[in-house]
Amino acid sequence: MIDFRSDTVTQPTVAMRKAMASAEVGDDVYGDDPTVNRLEAMAAERFGFDGALFTSSGTQANLLALMSHCERGDEYICGQQAHNYKFEGGGAAVLGSVQPQPLANQADGSILLSDIEAAIKPDDIHFAKTRLLSLENTIGGKVLSAQYLADAQALAFNHRLKIHLDGARIANAAVAQGVAISELTQYFDSVSICLSKGLCAPVGSLLLGDERLINKARRWRKMLGGGMRQAGILAAAAELALNEQVERLAIDHDNAHYLAEQLQGVAEFEVNVAEVQTNMVFAKVSDKLDITAIAKILKKQGILLSPGSVMRLVTHADISRNDIDTFIKALKALL
Repeated sequence: MIDFRSDTVTQPTVAMRKAMASAEVGDDVYGDDPTVNRLEAMAAERFGFDGALFTSSGTQANLLALMSHCERGDEYICGQQAHNYKFEGGGAAVLGSVQPQPLANQADGSILLSDIEAAIKPDDIHFAKTRLLSLENTIGGKVLSAQYLADAQALAFNHRLKIHLDGARIANAAVAQGVAISELTQYFDSVSICLSKGLCAPVGSLLLGDERLINKARRWRKMLGGGMRQAGILAAAAELALNEQVERLAIDHDNAHYLAEQLQGVAEFEVNVAEVQTNMVFAKVSDKLDITAIAKILKKQGILLSPGSVMRLVTHADISRNDIDTFIKALKALL
């Protein structure tokens, strides 16, 4: 299948499958899995944190961060389009009794610092206590600049807030800016990094933070059913994701730009090529087009899309330049 729905559909590499088959394992709940321990230690050192915790998903990593920074009745500030607000089942509110305060994301994905400052609650018994600022990078495929991150960190510090990064695709942000991931994670008290999107691992995310936060998150992880046993089978692939797949993301970015250029030549689709910064293309579909019906036909031809009035198409390791040409040819044949 040629699958443009998400970079979560990536298949593990041949090297990952071999590493998983031969991984040295132990019971991770007891702290006995050497492959998990090696992954966590490597990630903490590489990204500049005291510790790391291997989790089953980005949703779990974000939830653990929110619940470890905040207590019941506290509040975190985030973007209206933030994944940990909009797409993670309301976990912080449901399971942590932590109130989200979503603010408007700007066109570049950022949140106005003035909006953040205005949303911080006063020390008054009528209000939830604002404890945390949560940002996302990339967000909607867009990259937040290092200067913005530094300014947000300073704001959080000045208001005695902690600051968390949903860095599900932080590797894409780093590659797009030509910097090491640690150059972007340095501004945060905690960071989640997904390894099963563009980095091709089959399962897993990392939560990074100081020793206190990681210890607290480990306890929450166990309570939420996230304690894994011989998880080194998964950690072996996750380790290769960090060591072998980051630089390759530049190919995905180039392919996304190429896809946007090709779609720009299709009258029924409106695409701004200049807005394609990483591996996501957003195409506005003509209201005269039944894109749902077209998606069903393309599926029978082995091409998967997520239809909508604004359609997101995602490039990844299993999408080649030839796959894009095949898609464009098949699409034009239906118009």
